[in-house]
Amino acid sequence: MSVVTRIARSRAAQESLGFLGASYLKLVRGTNRFTLDPPGAYDWLSPLRPFIIAMWHGQHLLVPFMRRPEDRAATMVSRSFDGGVNTAVLERMGVRVIRGSGARRASDIWAKGGVQALRGCLKALEDGENVAFSADVPKVSRRCGEGIVMLARLSGRPVVPTAVVTSRYLQFDSWDRASLGLPFGRGVMAFGEPITVARDLDAGGIEAARLRIEADLDAVHARAFAQVGRTDPVLTGRRTSPR
Repeated sequence: MSVVTRIARSRAAQESLGFLGASYLKLVRGTNRFTLDPPGAYDWLSPLRPFIIAMWHGQHLLVPFMRRPEDRAATMVSRSFDGGVNTAVLERMGVRVIRGSGARRASDIWAKGGVQALRGCLKALEDGENVAFSADVPKVSRRCGEGIVMLARLSGRPVVPTAVVTSRYLQFDSWDRASLGLPFGRGVMAFGEPITVARDLDAGGIEAARLRIEADLDAVHARAFAQVGRTDPVLTGRRTSPR
C-alpha cells in the first residue's frame, strides 16, 4: 500500500472528508426550500416511532434531512474506506452509525459484518431509534433485497418508504445511480404508507413484502421528483434502455 493510500485511508483523512461532506450537505439543506409530502407527514410518523426508514442507496445522501432534532436515528454503513467517510459525515448530521453491510453471497455476510450489523439495527429499534436502511441488494440498484424484510419481521416495526430529492442535482453513473443534491433550488421530503411485515410469513409472503417495498420506494421517488418538476432519472433510464 502506497503512502498516499495509507494517508487517504487514515482516520484523520476520513474525518476531514466527513467534515467537508457534512458542511456541504448542510449548505444544500439550508439553501433549498423543502416541503413535506404529504404536508402533515410528521403528525402520523411520530406515533409510529421507532420505524424503519426505507431508502434506495443512490438516493440516500439527503435522507438525514428528514431527522428532526428530537428524532434519534441510526443506520448501517459498510466497513469499506467509503464507509469510513460516510460514517464521519453521518455522525456530524446527528445519525448514529452501525458498521457492517449485507452481501450478495451468503458466504460473505459474516466477513462484511452483515449479521452483527443486523443485530445492531434490531437493538437500535428496541431502544427507540429509527433505523434508516438501504433496501437494495448489494451492488444491484433499485432491486429490494430480503434484508429490510428480515429486519421488519424480527423487529415488528413498520417500514416507511422515503425519498428526499432536490430540483437541482448531479447524476452519477455509479452502480447505485447516485444523485447529489445541489444548493439553491427546491426540495421535497416524501413518505409512503407504512408497511408492516408479519413475523410468520412463508416464502411467498416474504417475496410479496419485498416486492411491495420495492414498488413503494419507486413510487415515492417518482412522486418526490414530480413535486420539484423533475422525473426520477433512474426510472427514466429503465424506460428508455433496451431490454
